Amino acid sequence: MVDVVLMQGFAGFMWLLSVALILFSGFALIDAATRREDAYRAADKKTKPFWLVILGIAFVVNLIFNILSFLPIIGLVATIVYMVDVRPALRGLPGGGRSRRGGSSSDGPYGPYNGGR
Repeated sequence: MVDVVLMQGFAGFMWLLSVALILFSGFALIDAATRREDAYRAADKKTKPFWLVILGIAFVVNLIFNILSFLPIIGLVATIVYMVDVRPALRGLPGGGRSRRGGSSSDGPYGPYNGGR
């Protein structure tokens, strides 16, 4: 009886851990996708397609495999490397490395800057 309860509790904990891992890798993938391509080169952190492939594989592996397998652990390591090394370097760039939708390089916070003309 106690063994069954413990096993159910362990299974529930592992399920929560698996969901957290999926959400973590999904967040990292979305964050990597929203950064500019040139920001990766400016921060000297591989390339955007490289990180999208690595984080995409990590996300899919986390969806498919059980947390007790070694593959999600490898995906977790890749996600952690992105989150603690690459992401802060990208955020430290002007504009945070985010993609700009429209606008030009002379746009200020309230519209285009025309040099007082």
